[in-house]
Amino acid sequence: MEHPLIVYNSLTRKKEQFVPLNPPFAGMYVCGPTVYGDAHLGHARPAITFDLVFRYLTHLGYRVRYVRNITDVGHLENDSDSGEDKIGKKARLEQLEPMEVVQYYTDRYHADMDQLNVLKPSIEPRASGHIIEQIEMIKSILQNGFAYEADGSVYFDVHKYNTLHHYGKLSGRVIEQLMEGYRNLDGQEQKRNPEDFALWKKAEASHIMRWPSPWGDGFPGWHIECSVMSSKYLGDVFDIHGGGMDLLFPHHECEIAQNRAASGKDAVRYWLHNNMITINGQKMGKSLGNFITLGEFFNGQHPALEQAYSGATIRFFVLQAHYRSTLDFGNEALKAAEKGLKRLQDAYGNLTKVIPKPTSTVDIATYRKRCYDALNDDFNSPLAIAALFDAARTINAACDGKENLTEADIASLTETFHIFFCDILAINSQKGGNQEKMLDIVKGLMNLILEYRQDSRQKKDWAASDKIRDGLQGLGIVVKDGKEGASYTVPD
Repeated sequence: MEHPLIVYNSLTRKKEQFVPLNPPFAGMYVCGPTVYGDAHLGHARPAITFDLVFRYLTHLGYRVRYVRNITDVGHLENDSDSGEDKIGKKARLEQLEPMEVVQYYTDRYHADMDQLNVLKPSIEPRASGHIIEQIEMIKSILQNGFAYEADGSVYFDVHKYNTLHHYGKLSGRVIEQLMEGYRNLDGQEQKRNPEDFALWKKAEASHIMRWPSPWGDGFPGWHIECSVMSSKYLGDVFDIHGGGMDLLFPHHECEIAQNRAASGKDAVRYWLHNNMITINGQKMGKSLGNFITLGEFFNGQHPALEQAYSGATIRFFVLQAHYRSTLDFGNEALKAAEKGLKRLQDAYGNLTKVIPKPTSTVDIATYRKRCYDALNDDFNSPLAIAALFDAARTINAACDGKENLTEADIASLTETFHIFFCDILAINSQKGGNQEKMLDIVKGLMNLILEYRQDSRQKKDWAASDKIRDGLQGLGIVVKDGKEGASYTVPD
């Protein structure tokens, strides 16, 4: 590829050049939401992070198959092997069918993603739609000697696996640490070892989500779904697995063990993890009760919010920090993001107002190179945004006559903003394509109106010229006449 991409691999704990298994194809699996409640800001970060990865890989010329799952069964309270299914509990409390809960919150999740300008994945499989495949993988793990049945449930034998393979190589944990962490947990009676995890759970009489299996009626464990759906749609070995850092252990550690135990192969070549969004220094999450839903951000209806924030502002706020760094929520930070985003949007709009000069006073090519260099270095969006801000200053200086840009410079800057601001970072608008097209139409109409007004002035038809100026002023658009033609500003 023209632009070699370097990514930080959580497994090796170092940066490596991204070389897909079967170029130009690239496979990426990302853990999606458990749909029992509205998405919050913590859900926005992985969605936006891996949307950026998806968009950039596609821009580089890769044919990307992006799989992002929907967890609609098997995710128990406190992410453990005991307790109630999160969706089943919600269904019981709301007196609904579990799949009613799933459909309702899946639809709301999709609407929130649209507001954030997050592209739809290539495939969005549901755990409940792959029960047969999960049973088959569990059978393989049992046959290979890395699991055992206990009273209708099936557990992964972590100690047996660790004698041949390294359980903990992703998270850096060792068995002794795991034993200490699990020592005082309840509900471990069926397990040979407390650190073993469920592949299949027996459904008690009160459990409303259940399927027949060789071990009796039950439901799959949380971890098995991702091993199954990633291998089904991307193969036994694929390129990228992404997700939040909070999933690194136990979820992703268990995935590694399950895939190796079932197929004898390490499934993932590059593990990518985004860091958390915090509020007052604490992880934002439903279980902690300190979350703000995306809908509340969009309408401003939450005690911690001073105003409403658009999806574009939220996306810009997230991308201003590197995906592997923590990001702390705050109204001041969001307001600053809102202002910064507007500065970039205004500069992009001002490109149509720049009057080209015969010679240039600025090296425009450096801005695009800096954007590529930033994103090629582990998707460093803050540095790419910094390059766009520098380009914006140049555009504004050219509008004020303090810098000279040639026609080729203006075309290059327009293309740079289109590639990075609109397509890859995707922070130009909440909805993307249609709004951007409408903005281009409005710019074209304004240029036609000003051209017609200039003709009127040259013909000394001052009445027509003033009528156009006053009409635009009534809409809040201020026209300024200068030596080199007219320019305009629009209301905030």
